[in-house]
Amino acid sequence: MIDYINEAQQLFPYTQSIRRDFHKHPELGFRELRTSEIISRELNELGLEVRNGVAETGVVALLKGIKPGPVVLIRADMDALPIVEETNAEYASTVPGVMHACGHDGHSAILLTVAKILNAHKDDMAGTVKLVFQPAEEGLGGAERMIIEGVLKEPKPDVTLALHLWNEKPVGWIGISQGSSMAGAEIFKIKIRGKGGHGAAPHLANDPILASAQIITALQSITSRNIPPLKSAVVSVCTIHGGEAFNVIPQEVQLAGTIRTFDLEVRDKVLERFEVIVFGMAETMGCQAEIELNRLTPAVINHFETAARVQKVAQTLYPSAYIDNNNYTTMGSEDMAFMMELVPGCFFFIGSANSEKKLDASHHHPLFDFDEQALSQAVAILAASAMDILNNPLS
Repeated sequence: MIDYINEAQQLFPYTQSIRRDFHKHPELGFRELRTSEIISRELNELGLEVRNGVAETGVVALLKGIKPGPVVLIRADMDALPIVEETNAEYASTVPGVMHACGHDGHSAILLTVAKILNAHKDDMAGTVKLVFQPAEEGLGGAERMIIEGVLKEPKPDVTLALHLWNEKPVGWIGISQGSSMAGAEIFKIKIRGKGGHGAAPHLANDPILASAQIITALQSITSRNIPPLKSAVVSVCTIHGGEAFNVIPQEVQLAGTIRTFDLEVRDKVLERFEVIVFGMAETMGCQAEIELNRLTPAVINHFETAARVQKVAQTLYPSAYIDNNNYTTMGSEDMAFMMELVPGCFFFIGSANSEKKLDASHHHPLFDFDEQALSQAVAILAASAMDILNNPLS
């Protein structure tokens, strides 16, 4: 019987050291050269089959058990964000303007530790673990690139697993949902073109700023008046650019933002109303509109049986922990959704915030950091879940 908790705790110094090294040397999407070199080195030292350069900087390794069985893909992301770190931690970023502000440094360290544990017990393992270290999760299409370059082939996985350290919840909390987990995301850009003029003679212009203001306000009616109250959707305008001088009505205003949904019917309704409102309001104000809409990710939908298995593993390992099985969801997005659209899986959350230690800043914040005690819990659950699925295949 493998004592996953004890082994994860014994390896904590390794996990922490790797995580802090990654945190100190963050790299942006598709530029994770140093990170991938370290990951490859660690995996090669375990004697695994390692493939480098997948989607430029991604790493894929195969860990084979002594007996035949299913293939479980476990994925961790590697990329950092273009943010100036303000934590003043001893392991703070040494790269100006780049920091790990989302926990991906922890995810990669967790998966390397899981590889160590599973490799030590491969004689007790049936099947194969496919370890995937993915670049460019932060909106750059890393998962899609890896899929195009064959990450879901040779061998084809039967199940996918991934997790996220989660600063919206405290250490000790575990979120494992059956069904919807994270929202699908769209990115939109809108150009509103009008007729510029003097600010003192607005009657001679068709003001794109006024049209933009009306559009922004009207877009909020989509979620409040077009979507059923028990369904979820977000429409957020996050940038506005227009004009240079205090007394000049500009020719053009540009808006950008995001749409988040879980349900495909809700998504269709939001996009339909979005276009009607933008084009209709612009025309009403004597302006013209252009819309550029790009799908960032689909929704993360957990496979019921896989999620139930991970829930059971977590409950067995941590019977006194608060395990949220009540379909915890977030409007955040994750490109792991692309892999999970093709291969059933479970994406779960490990609470990582600690307000007493002032480690509770939100993701993507300059003060983001997490309680590293969450690392061992994540390692134990992920390793135990993979081994359980391998040795007791899903129906």
